[in-house]
Amino acid sequence: MVDAIKIGTAKGPGDHPHEFLVITPDTDGHCKIGEFVYYHVDTDDGSRTVLGRITKRAQVRLFPDTFLASPDVPPGEIAAAIGYDDADTDLFEVSVVVMGYFDPHLSAFVNPRTLPRSGDSVFLAPGEMLSQVLSKRRREDVGSAYVGWLLSRHKEEVPVVLDVNEFTSTHLSIIAGTGSGKSYLAGVTIEELMRPHNKGCVLIADPHGEYDTLDQMANRPEFHDGDYRPKVKILKPHQVKVRMCNLTLDDLRYLLPTLGERMEWILTEAHSRVQRRVRAGDGSATDGQWTLNDLINEIRKIGQERMDEGSDYSSSVDGLLWRLERAFKNSPNFDDDEHLDLNALFRPGQCTILQLHEMEGRDQQAIIATLLRRVLRARMDTEKGKVAEGEERYVPYPVFVLLEEAHHFAPQSGDVISSGILKQVLSEGRKFGVGVGLISQRPGKLDQDVLSQCMTHFIMRIVNPIDQASVAGAVESVGRDLLDELPALSKGQVVIAGSSLNTPVICQTRGRLTKHGGTSINAADRWTEFIDRSPSRDRDHAVVESRTRRGQIFRTGG
Repeated sequence: MVDAIKIGTAKGPGDHPHEFLVITPDTDGHCKIGEFVYYHVDTDDGSRTVLGRITKRAQVRLFPDTFLASPDVPPGEIAAAIGYDDADTDLFEVSVVVMGYFDPHLSAFVNPRTLPRSGDSVFLAPGEMLSQVLSKRRREDVGSAYVGWLLSRHKEEVPVVLDVNEFTSTHLSIIAGTGSGKSYLAGVTIEELMRPHNKGCVLIADPHGEYDTLDQMANRPEFHDGDYRPKVKILKPHQVKVRMCNLTLDDLRYLLPTLGERMEWILTEAHSRVQRRVRAGDGSATDGQWTLNDLINEIRKIGQERMDEGSDYSSSVDGLLWRLERAFKNSPNFDDDEHLDLNALFRPGQCTILQLHEMEGRDQQAIIATLLRRVLRARMDTEKGKVAEGEERYVPYPVFVLLEEAHHFAPQSGDVISSGILKQVLSEGRKFGVGVGLISQRPGKLDQDVLSQCMTHFIMRIVNPIDQASVAGAVESVGRDLLDELPALSKGQVVIAGSSLNTPVICQTRGRLTKHGGTSINAADRWTEFIDRSPSRDRDHAVVESRTRRGQIFRTGG
């Protein structure tokens, strides 16, 4: 290990029970917010190296105000000219929160509940030490995800390596303001999952069509190992199919808004009848399926039955049928036969991208609700031995589903069909190997119960006070000092906290191996390019505009 670098001297306790103060000249600029330091303490088990994190710093020796009066003359020169005794050294008071000493048997930090004595030396934590104790995994290990390096250190001096098993089972959130780099960080995380030492089974719900560049993984050597090549399967919006019989009654109600009470009753009764026919295996609803026509026929039968009994339900029947045909008859996403086969969507070594950007919001939510419901049921039945190999619901491996714009699928307010099943997956998915990653630029609009069930958090630059308060309330693993840093983070800088690391850190995201597909459009470049490439079009436009003006003059008699 390199020689210890002493940064200062312990002054005494801080404002909180597990905090102490350090006086330091900080001549080398080591004492940054989020930096790690250590001190020695004697315990029953011998001397321990106790790690702490810098949370605040304040200057305690300042030049007199008169030295600062002239912006053209450095205050140090004035101090030297008059023989000012304190001119040589600045002093800072630094607050350090105690993390503890790392116990390799527990794989966790143990707080000795002993602060350094006044006058004890405090040292900068060496990069080698931090590399050993901050991350649960080492780079390239099975189950590791290298996402960047400790922000307070030189590039790659202290790698930040996540435990894949933790965040794919206890769920992940990526929270950031617009333009902070959340989609870029999500791409880095997916790249790590698809590396040869992980061979992940991943599905991405992509409402903006910005993850298709991940298909470059198949041609990059970093992802190759013998015969292994990650497969990226991209489903365009018209290829995303949901079979009608996989829609629940609640799904149908959600996709058919503004139903009257009588329409609700007719739909409920008709759905119940086709379900009974499926279970009985008779009529046209065969092979465990029913079709849109089956449902329509039952609705018409119900209307005729009411008519025979002397009640006229014709207007309600006609209104319900009109809504059904409008929603499903020519829909590219809801079909009687085709649907998203689970065995085709989820395979180890495969990343499936569902592009949802050309769909209505309600359709997106219903599709994701149906998919989550099916995959959770498949994993439950597979683990319990209820399905056999070869059946569609046989999924014998864990899966990870990443949802972009998660506040769209689980909003804080409003009745959205995907919210309920998402909460169920977050609460029960760990037992059955269904992990979820949530990405949102508006945590204030994301259901707080949903956010709080994620045990690993990537939090990037957030300026909005409401969003900051939402994160503080839902994320227990992040200290107040790190949350205070959120507005000051630059693009690509991220606070990572939770079960995938031994302690929260501020990380600089590593570079993507594949091209980032979520960059903003450069309006000025596009305008200039258009003008430069189409001068003749501009002349034609001018001619048309001139003719239009003449025509207006003629019509008005000018």
